Amino acid sequence: MQRVSRARVTVAEQTIGEIGRGFLLLVGVTLDDTAAAADLLAGKVANLRVFDDAHGNLNRSALDLLEAGEPIGMLVVSQFTLYADCRKGRRPSFTRAAPPAIAEPLVDRFADGLRALDLPVATGRFGAEMQVELINDGPVTIWLDTAEL
Repeated sequence: MQRVSRARVTVAEQTIGEIGRGFLLLVGVTLDDTAAAADLLAGKVANLRVFDDAHGNLNRSALDLLEAGEPIGMLVVSQFTLYADCRKGRRPSFTRAAPPAIAEPLVDRFADGLRALDLPVATGRFGAEMQVELINDGPVTIWLDTAEL
């Protein structure tokens, strides 16, 4: 997840998802991930305190900002390449990445979990060749792994 000033995703030169201030969430799904993990991750992202408070400390979450009338966007983009295994040779292996029939519903469930918390959500297009543009804010970039939550 990357805290951004703005981000957008395009497919075939057409913008399909765009946010202002918020999070760009690059989501990879493994064979071991579950619906419960997607739900847990949505809650974690929404509650993670990585926005500045009045003193400049990372002490406010997306839900805190929503409650204060400052809703921030969530741009969810599926990215199976996050699970590239580069330990052998020079060509990455993607055997840890879940196949589309498993991954797509879990990415959708994650996005729906954020929506259920009343956060504004935009998405990429699963399986499409996408171009992602962002202005990283901070920069604040955090790796979240459901196996570690």
